Amino acid sequence: MPHPPENRPNVPSADLPTDKELVLKVIPLPSDTNANGDIFGGGVMAQVDLAGAVLPARIAQGRMATVAVNEFIFKQPVRVGDILSFFGSITRVGRTSVTVKIEVFAESFRDQGRYIKVTEALLTYVAIDDEGRPRVIPPRAAA
Repeated sequence: MPHPPENRPNVPSADLPTDKELVLKVIPLPSDTNANGDIFGGGVMAQVDLAGAVLPARIAQGRMATVAVNEFIFKQPVRVGDILSFFGSITRVGRTSVTVKIEVFAESFRDQGRYIKVTEALLTYVAIDDEGRPRVIPPRAAA
């Protein structure tokens, strides 16, 4: 197993998922910190929501909205100087909704190539029409 990232000596490194798609990369800034000096969790949640929308957008083929955050787990703090990689996979396609799993990995800007999982989430998006009402996902997209 690779050794821990330099800014987290007690946290083992993780391998990046090979069965998920990289949907977003972000470098949080010092202005994104909370009172503890870590990256504000709400900011990470907002980025997860953006990353989570990428794959369902391909399937919904039109307007959609986040309808549920089914699960959200902060596994490790995100630090200034981390590069965040957001990986996604579709877990369910329903009649009007798509559920996606997002896993977030951090690597230190100064120690690139060593990753730790910092967050994982399960979100559901619903396809909506121009009035904001749920609409059926096109059959070819759901197949």
